[in-house]
Amino acid sequence: MTINRRELLGYSAAALGVAAIGLPQIAKAADELTIAYNVNLPSWDPTTGPSAVNPTIQGLYQSVFDQIIGQKPDLSFTPGLLTEWGWNDDRTKVTMTVRDGVKWHDGSPFTAEDVVWSLTRAGDEKTGNPIQFVWKNVNNFKIDGNKITGDVVQFDPVYFKWMSFLTGYFLPKAYYEKVGAEGFEKAPIGTGPYMVDKFERNAFLRLKANPHYWGTKPAFENVTIKFVTDAASRVAEIESGSSQVTLEIPYEEYDRLIKKDGLAGSVKNVSDIGMIFFNDIEAMLDKNVRLAAVMAVDKELLVKRLLRGYGQPIATLETPEYAAFDPSIKVEHNPDKAKELLAASGYSTKKPVKFTIQTTKGFKPKDYEMIQAIVGMWRKVGIEANIEVYEIAKHYELRAADKLAPAAFYNWGNSIGDPTTSTGFAMYGPSPHSVWDSQDLIDMINPLWGEKDEAKRIAGWKAVDKYIAEQAYVLPLMQYAQPIVHSKKVNVVQHVSGALLPALMTPAA
Repeated sequence: MTINRRELLGYSAAALGVAAIGLPQIAKAADELTIAYNVNLPSWDPTTGPSAVNPTIQGLYQSVFDQIIGQKPDLSFTPGLLTEWGWNDDRTKVTMTVRDGVKWHDGSPFTAEDVVWSLTRAGDEKTGNPIQFVWKNVNNFKIDGNKITGDVVQFDPVYFKWMSFLTGYFLPKAYYEKVGAEGFEKAPIGTGPYMVDKFERNAFLRLKANPHYWGTKPAFENVTIKFVTDAASRVAEIESGSSQVTLEIPYEEYDRLIKKDGLAGSVKNVSDIGMIFFNDIEAMLDKNVRLAAVMAVDKELLVKRLLRGYGQPIATLETPEYAAFDPSIKVEHNPDKAKELLAASGYSTKKPVKFTIQTTKGFKPKDYEMIQAIVGMWRKVGIEANIEVYEIAKHYELRAADKLAPAAFYNWGNSIGDPTTSTGFAMYGPSPHSVWDSQDLIDMINPLWGEKDEAKRIAGWKAVDKYIAEQAYVLPLMQYAQPIVHSKKVNVVQHVSGALLPALMTPAA
């Protein structure tokens, strides 16, 4: 099949960029791997700023920085830089055991001092950690050899789970204090399987295997990750052989490419969900408008037609892999009821309610096309939505400032499967990741943050999910299936978190 004009133009731009920076278009050596990635890397500090909470970037971070507590591809927890962790009986103290024999990329030893410094820094609101409200819950750390204890300020049931998730990384105390934040951006070091060899912002990242690595040595000595944000260009990268692995391409392209000689792929449901934030401004203050906006959307049709059956519709911000998933919570697709609700508020197809919806374009498969389809469904019931396209970095900026439009598409990742990190942070008004600020929801969620009875905690979150669905405070869409296409010369292990990890890739026999 020939490449269409758009793909050709996209590829030409990508190829010219590659030529300009001197990268090989086709990896020739057996120990070289080239990946066409779907996002840029804004910052090298995985613990501060908006990029630290971008789930898509975590695969890049995890290549350079080990997770505090590891996660296997099926999301089960495994020892990482900590080999043991836990609470005392009354949940007033934490205990941690630091792995021996680990070195930073500069060859210096990884120590318990690095752990305490990193956790203390993460809990300090001045450092800008987006999950500071989790890390602040333990302090007064004490070191005894490779053992660490800490005092619980406020019990947080997901404190250790977060060590496998966003901002769950340690940084090198001595090196960071020596070079400062600016120096660290220029020359980051971690303990992970790969070291940063060269980095050109908005262009590429070249990684080199860490000779000091404590874990399994990566199979590929050199990895080049090209930042190719245009989906058509990523298709061209893999089809031309310029890259050996790519991800997040349109599903019809996935189906086409895996039939070609020399290419293979995998697609499985991951922990990401597609959702539309509702901001408590303008038309979204009207419950009838919110309910109508939810009921008008045919999620089954979106998955079947736009996503070619990959993924599955959801009714809450929980997927079947999440601890608080409740299949009894249903949200009906009922355009006629949507029209009645809008009519009760004085709206109709002739006099539609109007608002803006923001979305990315090409960041996730069919993201823009999906919003176009939803806007079409809304139009049929009396909602006129204007589409505004933005980059994912802009979404984080606007969300942190609580300045999203009345509706905004986003993909939410929750690889630890806990309701606090899905419904909790997305819907709790004081959270920097939420834009819905109603007091009724805040009051329902408040007691759950520190609930020590696990069964009661999960039941509480299910009740919150049910209430949110009844009030239409958010529009959950679907659980994503992540498409990965790769050369048959490369074995790829797909991680349910959605992180694309070169350390899990090996040359095919």
